[in-house]
Amino acid sequence: MSYITRTVLGAAVLALAGVVAAAAPAAAADQYPSRTVKILVGFAPGGTTDVTSRMVAQKLSESLHQQFIVENRAGAGSNIAMGIAAKAAPDGYTILGVSSAFLVNPSLYGDKCPYKPEDFAPITLWADSPNVIIVNPSVQATSLKQLIDLIHATPGKFSIATAGIGTTPDLSTELLRMTYKLDAVRVPFNGGGPAAEAVLQGQTQIGFDALPPAAPLIKSGHLRAIAMAYQKRSALLPDVPTTAEQGIPGQESHTIAGFLVPAATPKPIVDLLHKEMAKAVADPTVRQNLANIGFEPVGGTPAEFAALIKDEVDKWGKVVRAANIKVE
Repeated sequence: MSYITRTVLGAAVLALAGVVAAAAPAAAADQYPSRTVKILVGFAPGGTTDVTSRMVAQKLSESLHQQFIVENRAGAGSNIAMGIAAKAAPDGYTILGVSSAFLVNPSLYGDKCPYKPEDFAPITLWADSPNVIIVNPSVQATSLKQLIDLIHATPGKFSIATAGIGTTPDLSTELLRMTYKLDAVRVPFNGGGPAAEAVLQGQTQIGFDALPPAAPLIKSGHLRAIAMAYQKRSALLPDVPTTAEQGIPGQESHTIAGFLVPAATPKPIVDLLHKEMAKAVADPTVRQNLANIGFEPVGGTPAEFAALIKDEVDKWGKVVRAANIKVE
């Protein structure tokens, strides 16, 4: 065989190998899912991220005829689960269910954060929940402006409970304090439930909390909701006006329920998962279950979720740096 013939044959073999390699991801996507899919959650069972992820897992198991299971890997502000997911094979068999910690942790933990947002391909912002400003009924304020004026009139008197260092309610408290130069002590608790309880018991007079743990106490009249830190009113508490409606713009914050996969996951798999998750969140029973825990259904596109991630990482990063918030 001549040198030229060998060269031509070699080139043909390499070209064929390239075609086969390029076709492999498409073929894998066509067959997806062919085995159990894991949804990693960085919190213990029973929290809102766990609950919303289990809603998704159930609906995907039904629609895609393959088992989707939730695996809880709690710890380090959910960094353990997010670090594992960032290194997982990009084949669609590891999905990450996230809260707002995904948006905050890169700034909060800095070099110790085990992932970067670009390590992931967004699937959807599936649902989200507004944060809410609450007060003990003894506080003589029924609007956010009145509350700000009251704090200005009595500097150092008030304290504000939050759901924990680096949570969006915690960062929202700092944003409000910095914006309006409020002399009030920020008191982070270990979760939204303890923060709401602290306001109820009068340990702190004010709270900035996620809606799900605060809503039952608001609806029962044990706490007063001053404002929804959200772009619209909540269907769960429609009589509570937003911060912007009260003339206090730029204070919006929320707790998200979103889903991502490792960045190199084939687009057909991402598109399939988005389509099925959007169908799931449109289900009337799912929507009612979300409403019951204070979440608004979304089901947005991957591109919309990517834009939100960029905006929120930038926004909360500025607050973390300005307030010099650190995790011990």
